Amino acid sequence: MIRNLLFYILLLLAVSGLNAENGHQLWLRFNKTKIDSQIFSGIIGDKNQFAVNEFQHDWNEMTGKYLPMVNAQTDSLLIIGTLNDKNIRPFGLKNELMKLGEDGYVIKTIHQNNKIVTIVASAGESGLLYGVFHLLRLIQIDKFSYNIDIVEKPSYKIRVLDHWDNLDGSVERGYAGRSIWKWDELPNVISPLYKEYARANASIGINGTVLNNVNASPKILSPEYLQKVKAIADQLRPFHIKVYFSINFASPSTIGGLKTSDPLDLMVKKWWNDKANEIYKLIPDFGGFLVKASSEGQPGPQDFGRTHADGANMLADALKPHGGIVMWRAFVYSASKDDRAKQAYNEFVPLDGQFKDNVIIQVKNGPIDFQPREPFSPLFGAMKKTSLMPEVEITQEYLGHSIQLVYLSTMWEEFLKSDTYQEGIGSTVARTTDGSIFPQKYTAIAGVANIGLDSNWCGHQFAQANWYAFGRLAWNNKLTSDQIADEWLRLTFSPKEKKAASFTNTDWEKNFLTPVKQIMLESREAAIHYSMPLGLHHIFAGLNNTHYGPGPWWAPKGVRVDWTPPYYHKADTFGIGFDRTHSGSDAVSQYHEPLCSEFNDVNTCPEIYLLWFHHLPWDYKMKDGRILWDELCYTYEKGLNEVRQFQKTWDKVEPYVDSQRFFEVQSKLRRQCRDAQIWKDGCLLYFQQFSKRPIPYDIERPVHDLDDLMKIKLNLKDHN
Repeated sequence: MIRNLLFYILLLLAVSGLNAENGHQLWLRFNKTKIDSQIFSGIIGDKNQFAVNEFQHDWNEMTGKYLPMVNAQTDSLLIIGTLNDKNIRPFGLKNELMKLGEDGYVIKTIHQNNKIVTIVASAGESGLLYGVFHLLRLIQIDKFSYNIDIVEKPSYKIRVLDHWDNLDGSVERGYAGRSIWKWDELPNVISPLYKEYARANASIGINGTVLNNVNASPKILSPEYLQKVKAIADQLRPFHIKVYFSINFASPSTIGGLKTSDPLDLMVKKWWNDKANEIYKLIPDFGGFLVKASSEGQPGPQDFGRTHADGANMLADALKPHGGIVMWRAFVYSASKDDRAKQAYNEFVPLDGQFKDNVIIQVKNGPIDFQPREPFSPLFGAMKKTSLMPEVEITQEYLGHSIQLVYLSTMWEEFLKSDTYQEGIGSTVARTTDGSIFPQKYTAIAGVANIGLDSNWCGHQFAQANWYAFGRLAWNNKLTSDQIADEWLRLTFSPKEKKAASFTNTDWEKNFLTPVKQIMLESREAAIHYSMPLGLHHIFAGLNNTHYGPGPWWAPKGVRVDWTPPYYHKADTFGIGFDRTHSGSDAVSQYHEPLCSEFNDVNTCPEIYLLWFHHLPWDYKMKDGRILWDELCYTYEKGLNEVRQFQKTWDKVEPYVDSQRFFEVQSKLRRQCRDAQIWKDGCLLYFQQFSKRPIPYDIERPVHDLDDLMKIKLNLKDHN
């Protein structure tokens, strides 16, 4: 009897496990979306067309049946095709579609003779697929109507994910498990994840993938690994995703048998030309190279007394006959007495106009290194004759790894909308990089991927929103974080998933969508509040190079000074902050007026950047009347309380979420709250040693001792 009972319990657990919601479907939950199957009564399209098949597959998942293929107009007809399709030509869209390019599309409804025709049309096959996915998105979130009229083309021609994946399967700055690229199995074994990955990217308009770490192994260029790259490229190609990879600049000498890798050496040039020919023979649509050179110990042209332009142009010449590009990273700095924030500008601006037209300089959003908040890099707008592409970090290296709920779209929106003033008011970072202001043969944007082998892809259910947001902003850099969060939540946590739910859609929007979206929109600011407010930056623990917990005290002997937090916060008995004014490092002079003067003057400098640009006394009077020390204390307290409120809000939405994802997020928020407490206590107790002032008495007392906090190994594993 007991044995039988145990058997049934185990069977029940097994079945429930099979039906568990692990997040693997991302935002592509067609099989969970029960829609009105009468939206369309038939479809006209080429049944061999990839976009048509994708629509039919997803429609079948949503409705349980395929749309009938018809030849004549029915009551509510869907037509999918390119401008060359005989079914699209009668609508007179040729000129409009040609202007939109290969990736753009039109979705519109036409009312004729009491019948309705919905058209998805594009100049190219890629645009048709993007249009189909957008139509499906509108249907999923109940935003489709018979008055639809959408015309879209992407903000950037190249929209690429950078994987910092190593050939041994590890992922640098990856927090969702090992690499999805199974190099040890390729090319003979093809993981089904490759097509799932490609489909997810295509659904949000991403059209490029850099397969490997910018700290690249030369082995990626070997014949053995090129065959593996070819196998991946073959899986991604149907979804219009090009493959790129990072190269090691010293490859001619490390694997090519040459005595040098000098970019001006004729034998080196020939080696790269031959290698490019070899690559394109295997992968005709190969995208090109991403290069980290002369940075953080990586080899580069400066090793031979050459410039970044010399190195980039040599590679560009090798790729140009094949239509390939070079994405040359501007993340360069050396052990120098000068301000690290100035070095990229100083090295690259003098080279403006010297790069070939198939070279794009890839620039991190800020001048330091993906910090929770930075002013935009002054390179944007300053290089008027060179194509620049923004690089943002989707993986949360400095924003809580896969432990903390931090929605990054608000950071990227702030960055893209920042005005450089280089060509007058309105010269935003977005407009200086998307071709709106400066003519660029190629426009591009890159995001460092947060994807791994975890069942939910990203390690945290809400980290999926950052992958989604990057794709949507890369497609349309004018979208707001609110719009994107609303879309993602409706796609990912649909009320239709609660089969026995007693609530209405209105209930779900009021009690789930609205409060959870508010968590997302406030989450990045909360993380700044409890970690690095008022312009503080790079004060992470250096232990094992995790970049996770607080470590304003971390400065071991023998470590480069610009790798230690005191280099950046410069706390002393006088005050705190990095002086980048005219009387300090003069980094402000790299910004165009009026920003230079605004940042330089403590009275006009935005308080969110105050300690980025100014070293100020502890009793400096803030705009709200508090002294700087008290403002720091209250801000750290505010961040901790915000995360506590996130916990309360999430607990209230339990009836509207499947149990597995609810408890996963609940557990992560508990950990985030504990770690926010450590951030608050650690930073305030450490800085108090310099300020010599009490923590305001209406603020909750620290619950840790500084000596204990300095010993905590706060990393991905829970702390004691």
